[in-house]
Amino acid sequence: MADLADLSAFVAVARARGFREAARLSGGSASALSEAVRRLEAQLGVRLLNRTTRTVVPTEVGEGLLLRLGPALTEVDSAIDVVNGFRDRPAGTLRLNVPVSAARLVLPTIVPPFLAAYPDIRLDVTTEESFVDVLAAGCDAGIRYDERLEQDMIAVPIGPRVQRFAAAASPAYLARHGHPEHPRDLLHHACLRGRFPSGSMPAWEFERDGEVVVVDPTGPMIVRIGGGTDLAVDVAVAGTGIVCLFEDWLRPFFERGDLEPVLESWWPSFSGPLLYYPGRRLVPAPLRAFIDFIKVNASA
Repeated sequence: MADLADLSAFVAVARARGFREAARLSGGSASALSEAVRRLEAQLGVRLLNRTTRTVVPTEVGEGLLLRLGPALTEVDSAIDVVNGFRDRPAGTLRLNVPVSAARLVLPTIVPPFLAAYPDIRLDVTTEESFVDVLAAGCDAGIRYDERLEQDMIAVPIGPRVQRFAAAASPAYLARHGHPEHPRDLLHHACLRGRFPSGSMPAWEFERDGEVVVVDPTGPMIVRIGGGTDLAVDVAVAGTGIVCLFEDWLRPFFERGDLEPVLESWWPSFSGPLLYYPGRRLVPAPLRAFIDFIKVNASA
């Protein structure tokens, strides 16, 4: 039977797509992880990882093993976590999968006091825009906005309960091109768009007095939502076009005068983010502590 530590080492390397990155995330050494994977491959008699000087990618067999091992190792962690119930305070690693917007707008006000209250808990945050199976991804919980969750998922509000999308442009851009008076006017403006990792590019939706207007404008640049969002804002500040984003993300730029609101009376409101986690398994002690903390301390 394969050693559990070797299996865990393989999962860490396969997910990180590299020995050095896996070592950094796990707090171990790259050489120890490499030896563990080599030992596992020798015992199983198959190659699990294709290694080059730049990348480490699971083979077809490795992908299949990773798919089955992720949830299994998570269950092992949950079983061991039962010990936490006998401790004075919870300990261990809490793994969260969140979009960049939540990492930027929601977690900064929650994480510092949470970690101060629970010094024995280590937080491991992965930013990802697509909706994921948190168990398969090796995470305890995720945060998403207004998503359809599976029936066995439990969702808990986290952060602001109501947010708005805002449109903005620099004073220089508006001086050259004028202020749009209606959302359809954006079809004649340079708009900076975003695309999800899946390839879909969401249209811009506006609402006022019950009237909903959806537009699909064009512009000089498209960025990947999440990692490229800051670039879109910087390009808007430079006067290249109009950006549409979370109001809270743009608020500092409004306050400094770098950007001006566009079509503010049309900005749509939407429900705030949710912390979601599987309801079919024992809740790990670090996650239970986090849930209890946000219920008491998260913004209303």
